[in-house]
Amino acid sequence: MSTAVSTAAPHGSNGTTRLRLTRRGRIVFSTMAALPLVVGAFVVTLNGGAAIASNSGTAGSASFDYVTVSAGQSLWQLAETLAPEADPRDVIAEIVALNQLSTATVEPGQRLALPLTD
Repeated sequence: MSTAVSTAAPHGSNGTTRLRLTRRGRIVFSTMAALPLVVGAFVVTLNGGAAIASNSGTAGSASFDYVTVSAGQSLWQLAETLAPEADPRDVIAEIVALNQLSTATVEPGQRLALPLTD
């Protein structure tokens, strides 16, 4: 009694076998691939919801200090007076953004809201 051993490749000509997934395997594979995306979306939703909830109470109750620009006064001088330890460029950018100015040029008599400094 002799047994013959086949040397032919079982599924392909290059000797590799094909991966075949069953329906259950596809479901498990899809679930494992989608799980990090779902968890990430959940975390972002929770963090975004917390930020909205914390800002909603303070949005209407924000108060600002105001200053009226004097003749010859620039935003640079105002920034140095407002926050002498900070970079004036950063303070000027905050003032421009807060007051929705198109440029950093101000006119005498103009009333500006000032950012709160700590």
